[in-house]
Amino acid sequence: MTTGWLDDTAVLVTGGGSGIGRAVVDRFVEEGASVGVLDVESERLAAIDDAHGARVETVEGDVTTLSDNERAVTRTVEAFGGLDVFVGNAGRFDGNVTLPELSDVESEFHHLFDVNVLGYILGAKAALPELLETNGRMVFTASGASFDPDGGGVLYVPSKHAVAGLIRQLAFELAPAISVNGVAPGYVPTNLSTVGSIDRSDTGSEDGFDPSVHPLDIVPQPADYTGTYVLLASEDDSRPMTGTIITADLGRSVRGIGDVAGRALEYITDDLEEME
Repeated sequence: MTTGWLDDTAVLVTGGGSGIGRAVVDRFVEEGASVGVLDVESERLAAIDDAHGARVETVEGDVTTLSDNERAVTRTVEAFGGLDVFVGNAGRFDGNVTLPELSDVESEFHHLFDVNVLGYILGAKAALPELLETNGRMVFTASGASFDPDGGGVLYVPSKHAVAGLIRQLAFELAPAISVNGVAPGYVPTNLSTVGSIDRSDTGSEDGFDPSVHPLDIVPQPADYTGTYVLLASEDDSRPMTGTIITADLGRSVRGIGDVAGRALEYITDDLEEME
């Protein structure tokens, strides 16, 4: 059931072509928003155009370049008359890679951090002038990995910790003009791309995911997380919030991460043995 919380709201979503980003675009349109979408895949953008028509403005581009972020902001403002909300969502995963598995550390680091961290900073930078005009809001996709290990590997987890720091720092810098918050989803089956030479094509599937280790005992879908984004994008309903990261991790943080240290040691030992 929709609420109309985002009536007459202009939004830009990065990485909106698939996974949680696409689910957010769909839900925002249902809630009354007009949505600009920046994504690197033209086929995904065409599908969004087909689904939502004039309610969306799709822009093909790369979040790791300031000019593409600025172009997406400009196109969104031209289409909808302004910008009220920026949603930084584009991301890459590392397939739970361990340190011994990294073959080209520098390139794989930049391949992931350039999207997961720099992309958010560039998007925020591009959106800032327009959001200052509307006393708008920024919403970033963080992760359970923003707080704990074992939500990814040696690249993804630090990148999402950086996102948590970015949210808090921007909230500090931009208050009271702009509120800055985030959503920290837990597991969700998506086709999130992995970095560089790391082949983990099945990491976004439900194979190997055991819902019983999470208190809620469910396998969530991207749409299950969209309500938190709606809340943070709503001017009225997020009014007292900035620097907040809403955790939606299926209850894992309540139960704890248990034997992570032991499993991590096992992973590293196995990796090193394979390299000998």
